[in-house]
Amino acid sequence: MATTIIESKNKIHPYKMLLWVGLGSIVMMFAGLTSAYIVKKSQANWLEFELPKLFYISTLVILISSFTIQMAVKKAKAGELAQYRGFLSVTAILGLAFVILQVRGFQALEASNVALTGARSNSAGSFLLVITGLHLLHLVGGVIALVVISLRSAAAKSSSNQVLPVELAATYWHFVDLLWIYLFVFLNWVG
Repeated sequence: MATTIIESKNKIHPYKMLLWVGLGSIVMMFAGLTSAYIVKKSQANWLEFELPKLFYISTLVILISSFTIQMAVKKAKAGELAQYRGFLSVTAILGLAFVILQVRGFQALEASNVALTGARSNSAGSFLLVITGLHLLHLVGGVIALVVISLRSAAAKSSSNQVLPVELAATYWHFVDLLWIYLFVFLNWVG
């Protein structure tokens, strides 16, 4: 009996395994995109420009959101539902703030004559839009998941069935955060 309990504690939940497989495929996609960016950058017509300061602010926002999602996990495990819901909500709001800052950053680029799409565009701007746009899409998916988890938690009487969903969401959220840090460093100093 004791052996069975130990073995079941050492197994990874199937949802967590699926999440890790999905995250692996996202890593491969962004590795391919950043590799293509490096190859394309070596061409003569590449446009050099700096990322808008709004991208720096959005980086700070997403870092703070990693803290808040981790606090949500901690509060779910402690059974403190009100605080858990609060931290989930703050994380979702910070995620939306990140999206808004990124969109405003794109608008700032366009205002400084860095066309991201269309006839005036350069592949540098288009690559930036595709890479960061795909990241934004993944982040919006995370925000939607947080909203769904939050709505489900509103009907919950206890936190016993709240831990796995928020752990999955936190793993995904931390991944999206680390992915942005990688992309931010890459676009600023590597690429």
